[in-house]
Formats: sequence, C-alpha cells, structure tokens
Amino acid sequence: MQTTRSPASASSSSLFGGITLAALAALIALPLILPSATLATEIVIFAMAALACNLLLGYTGLLSFGQAIFFGIGAYLSSLVMIHLGAGLITALVVAAIAGALAAALVGALAIRRTGIYFVMLTLAFTQLAYFIAYTASDWTGGDNGLLDVPRPPLALGGLVIADLEPAVSYYIFVAALFLLLFVAARRIIGSPFGSTLVAIRENPDRAAAVGYDTRQFKILAFTLSGAITGIAGALYAMLLHFAPLSNIELPMSENILIMTIIGGTGSLLGSLLGSTAIVLLGDWLSAIWPRWLMLLGIALIGVVIFMRGGLWGGIEGVVAKLRERRGGPEA
Repeated sequence: MQTTRSPASASSSSLFGGITLAALAALIALPLILPSATLATEIVIFAMAALACNLLLGYTGLLSFGQAIFFGIGAYLSSLVMIHLGAGLITALVVAAIAGALAAALVGALAIRRTGIYFVMLTLAFTQLAYFIAYTASDWTGGDNGLLDVPRPPLALGGLVIADLEPAVSYYIFVAALFLLLFVAARRIIGSPFGSTLVAIRENPDRAAAVGYDTRQFKILAFTLSGAITGIAGALYAMLLHFAPLSNIELPMSENILIMTIIGGTGSLLGSLLGSTAIVLLGDWLSAIWPRWLMLLGIALIGVVIFMRGGLWGGIEGVVAKLRERRGGPEA
C-alpha cells in the first residue's frame, strides 16, 4: 500500500536536507582546511551577518547601509552587560538580539518612508549618526580606542557549565552550531507565507499592496529580523576579539556585509556563507602579498560581478546545470 507524507514531515525533511546538509558540510570542512579555528570562526560570524542582510536585500529588495548599526549595537551592549553586570553568554546574546531588533525596527520605520536612492541615503545617514554617537560616548564605548577586555563566558544553563568556550575550537563549534540553527530558521521563514510575501513585495510592491498586504509592516518586520541576527553576529565578533572596536559601527562594516551578500549571491542563504568565506580569505591572503591588497580585492570582485551575475552560488548552479546538460542531453 502506498503511503503519503504529510506536508509537515515533507517541510521538515526539506529544512534539514539539501542546502542545510551542504551548509553543515561546509561548517565541518572550514576548521579542517583553514590554518586556524579563529579564522574559520570569523568567516561564520560574517556569514551570519550576510545571511541577515540577505533577508533584506535578496528577499525583500531593500538595499540597506544600516547593517553596521545593528552589528555595532549588538557588540557594544552585549559587551557592556557582560563587563558591568556579569551577564552570561546566553543573556548577552539575547540582549544583542533584542537591541539589534529594536534598532532595526526604528531605522526601518523611518527609512522605508522613502524608496529608491532616498531610502539608501537615509540608511547611510543613520549609520553615520550611530558612528558619531558611539565615537562621542567614549565612557560607554571606549571611543576611538574601542571597548576593551570583553569576556567570553562559558556556555552555561541554570548555573551548570556545559562547555568552556575560551579554546578556539570550542568557540568555533558553538558559533557554527548557532549559525546552523539560524540558517534552518531562516529557511523556514523564507518558505513560509511571510517569506513568500516578502518576495512578492520585492518583485512588485504596488501589486502586493493592491491585493491587501501592508507592505510597510512587512518591511519593518524584515528589518527587525535582520537586525536581531546581525546583533547576535556583532556580539559573537566582540567575544571572538575580546574587544569591540569602533569599526564595528562604521560605514565600511555595512559595505563589507553588503559585498559578502552580493558576491555570495543575493536570494541564496548558502551564498551568504560562500560570500563571507571568499571575502575574509581574500583579505587574509592578499594582505600578505601586497600592502595595497584592496586593489587586488577590487579586481577580483569586479570579475565575480561581471562573469557570475548570480554571485558565487549562481556560478556554481550554472556549472552544475551545464554538466547535467552535457550528461543528459538538451532534454535534461
């Protein structure tokens, strides 16, 4: 007798198969291939930030330069509660997520009043404003010197220490597990009616509004989700460095996150991991070759944009499609 799978079980299997398995394989391979677990951790943290940016750019069609605001706020507030209040790891990450979400909701509510280039300029202006606030509030942020002596608490629940995260490998395992959890959650969100609505707004906001969707509220919700994930990434980065630099909230941080998102492939969650890996590794390798390595990085990025319109993930999909066509003929 033939059995049918319920929609819930089919959805569950798709969430934990395919792309998720590819992400898991990449997370396992990174510390084995790279020279240090610290470098692998940095890649995964920025992949988390790029994934959050992809929810805005790739699925909602919002080009925002405000990601550094949420990244920096998450880094600063999580560090402050750990330093001054003795908060644990989970508490610090929750604070970072809430702070990033609230900041993103505020920025989103104000910025989406305009569209196109005006929206982009508003997010850029908010980032500059946040930078100068952080620079002048040196008693809290350390100003130009950054916030020093950021701890990396152990993973504990109810006073029971589960794992010491000071070793680089232990911290990588924790960050990678958290990234995979957020990756699956993001896939679930994108596959839900909410995610379908975001894509509809990206494709044609006027038509989405005409059929009854409150596009403004959906955009604010997308901002809020993106801000929460970016805030967590900022907190993890501060713990990685034991330091929260002012550069976390500067405009170049937003640019780096956007570049990782675009290079990896907008509209692809796995592309976020590919983009962060490419940018972090290129920066690490090229800086050892030539002091003006940013010029070489720029040339590499131009090549990817010209020859891989869908980013690195789009290029991989194109190669796979050609191989299938060669093996199975035009019909395949």
